[in-house]
Amino acid sequence: MLKEKYSQYSFILDRTARRVKQYAQTSFLHNAFDLTIDQWSILKILYNEDVLSHKELAEKSGKDQPTLTRIVDIIIKKQLVERIEHPQDRRSLHIRLTDAGQKKVEELSPAVKHIRMKAWENLSDEDFDNFTRILNTIYNNLNQMP
Repeated sequence: MLKEKYSQYSFILDRTARRVKQYAQTSFLHNAFDLTIDQWSILKILYNEDVLSHKELAEKSGKDQPTLTRIVDIIIKKQLVERIEHPQDRRSLHIRLTDAGQKKVEELSPAVKHIRMKAWENLSDEDFDNFTRILNTIYNNLNQMP
């Protein structure tokens, strides 16, 4: 019985995460943002962090290297980010926002915030505090992998 309960929670968590992403992606398409959720997340990280290596950006975004490279290549073509040489190591490339990328983040941030707030409607501060505590506990449990 206990095992079924945990399996059900995992299903609900996975289903909810997928629905949040689907809702946001549909909203991005409806609003003609010309970005995917994954592209937006990379832009937003770079907006907050400035210049990062591929490895650092992969860690912060939770993406593996091949997926990140594909996303970065696309947003380079859109002229929103650029690869630059590391000042001390010419073999190492970093990624940073272009002026157009910075402008895009600033332009879209209010709309994206509104889209993301949809998920939090009808939740009290106590609900949010409990939800945050539970998700952080789950995350920390899985950070301690062998």
